[in-house]
Amino acid sequence: MNRTVAIVGRPNVGKSRLFNRLAGKRISIVHDQPGVTRDVISTEVADGAYTLLDTGGLGYRGHDTPAALTKASEAQVDFAIETSALILFVIDGLEGLTALDERIASRLRRSKSKVRLVINKADFGDEKIELAEAYRLGLGEPLQVSAEHGRGEPELRAAIAEALGPVPPDEAPRDAKTPLGVCFIGRPNVGKSSLSNRLLQSERLIVSEVPGTTRDAVELSFEFRGRNGQLYPFRLIDTAGIKAATKLASPVEYFSRLRSLDAIKRTDVVFLVLDAMDGVTQQDKAIAGEAVKEHKPIVVVVNKWDLVKETFKRPGSLSEFKNERDYREKYEKALFDRLYFTPGSPLIFVSALSGYEVDRMLNAAVKLNRQQDLKLPTARLNRLLQYLTERTPPPAIGGRRFRIYYATQTGNRPFRIRLFCNREEKLTEQYRRYLEAGIVEEFDLAGCPVYFDLVGKEKHVPGTPYTGKAAKAEAHVAKWKARESEEPGDFSHETLED
Repeated sequence: MNRTVAIVGRPNVGKSRLFNRLAGKRISIVHDQPGVTRDVISTEVADGAYTLLDTGGLGYRGHDTPAALTKASEAQVDFAIETSALILFVIDGLEGLTALDERIASRLRRSKSKVRLVINKADFGDEKIELAEAYRLGLGEPLQVSAEHGRGEPELRAAIAEALGPVPPDEAPRDAKTPLGVCFIGRPNVGKSSLSNRLLQSERLIVSEVPGTTRDAVELSFEFRGRNGQLYPFRLIDTAGIKAATKLASPVEYFSRLRSLDAIKRTDVVFLVLDAMDGVTQQDKAIAGEAVKEHKPIVVVVNKWDLVKETFKRPGSLSEFKNERDYREKYEKALFDRLYFTPGSPLIFVSALSGYEVDRMLNAAVKLNRQQDLKLPTARLNRLLQYLTERTPPPAIGGRRFRIYYATQTGNRPFRIRLFCNREEKLTEQYRRYLEAGIVEEFDLAGCPVYFDLVGKEKHVPGTPYTGKAAKAEAHVAKWKARESEEPGDFSHETLED
């Protein structure tokens, strides 16, 4: 569900100050000089669970700003308008309504997004804008606020909440004390219940060498003391072994499989359990695919490492390997050759029987859970994608290559990145994995899923001018070229006061 709110308006009406007020912190640069904001700046507003965008002023023609940069900055505003569920159109209550305000209002009335008119700088009730004049814009009842002093802020927040509607359960902000949901998935008899019991330090779950002992998804709570000494609440879901659909022998096994797959949807971090002696089987690969399909972060757990240690103590056993370390390295290489679609997932060799390295699983889960709330800086993300595509160009398909014009993060859990590109169908699966791996490495997102939302431009008829998305995409190219020459570095998180 789209829960994005964009603040738009002409220059110097207080958009950035209002952005900082709603965000509850100073993010956008605030200055009396018009045209300071050029990039679209975003932040997550926790109390309403939505993404807030600050945009550059529309219609600004500064002498110190190149025309290409001004045009590209306005193209970014267009993108913000198109992709937002709600637009806050800000006008200046002290200067009165201008012709530029009326042109912007006309533009917003054609938008498919909801629009609320906000009269800013309504500090002391001496605004020059008559409400009748504001109603003439055709955008409904205006909201009077003071971004500097906070007047009208509660009413504005209530209006935003009403326009966006209730927060979906899967997008509700996480409380610091909310238990972290984890589950063990894997083939029958790889030791999932034994690992659960080791974590719970009890025999609350039935453990048996007979495959298929666990049939339901059992939820249990416990706490874990991390390396920093802090207690972390966990919600553990112990699942049945997931059999291939073609090997289900009874209705019980069928529903058991469904409940295990449902457990994946209800969890925050997935532990994929493998057998240290068996290696990665085709069924392991299929089970990992179920977690990837649900865009869940994965920790790969290789259980029964105690058996490997014992085996190496017997002369002549595993003679094709030099030692335990050689076995581990070759196991790891073979594992990621088969599970190539889980880039950067933490790999931990454990023993449920002895407790070897079991705590590392939970430390990895805590880290993964924390990483999923990161916000990727837009400028850095675009520079990375430009570098990746220049280092290894996309393959040519039908004589043309996939091309990225602009990228921005639109969500978390999983990381959702919207790519404005030339043609969606030009992005091959192999190149998608290459871009994903590059993002995971650059931002230290090992184990976190990355999802691309592709927005291609309309097909161009030769001999006709570019319009719509195509024109905006071309403007973004000009914008980034201009920015690299005019403004090196990323100052989106600084203020002049800092």
